[in-house]
Amino acid sequence: MLSPLLALVAAAIALDSGRPVLYRGARVGRAGRLFWMYKFRTLKPDAESRLGPYLGEELSRRTEAERTRIGAALRATHLDEVPQLWNVLRGDMAIVGPRPIRPAFFAELCQEIPQYWQRLVVRPGVTGLAQTRGTREETWANRLAHDMEYIADRSVSLYFGVLLATVAKVIGRSPASPQKNRG
Repeated sequence: MLSPLLALVAAAIALDSGRPVLYRGARVGRAGRLFWMYKFRTLKPDAESRLGPYLGEELSRRTEAERTRIGAALRATHLDEVPQLWNVLRGDMAIVGPRPIRPAFFAELCQEIPQYWQRLVVRPGVTGLAQTRGTREETWANRLAHDMEYIADRSVSLYFGVLLATVAKVIGRSPASPQKNRG
């Protein structure tokens, strides 16, 4: 069903900045298992080697210089995330859960925030509570607090609340944050 859209996006990337059209990056999944996460490429080829170990505001600043023309539009519409549905079908990811993280960042964050490993009890998600509530510049400790809230309070209503908040955020509205299930 998504094939025409995927083909159109792939062609646009190839015309704008060449190949490859997909980005494949190692991520830490459930129980610490590594997997390859797929996205449409939004940065210049080999940008990850230049962005290296940067986190937070420095990573955001450097990423701007690496972004392709079509990449800006893909990120704004979140179409770059669509290939992660393959990761969901493979069982590496869920639709909702903590976002997957690079192995090097995971090791660093576990040293800074000893509880960080606790987010590995669930599959990482295409979207999550931290993504609907915060910004890219939010601290890792705050993101972890949102992730841990989701893990502790997983429910059908919270799951669908995160999905609805994600859709609203993508189309440009900023809804009230999903609330945890009180019942």
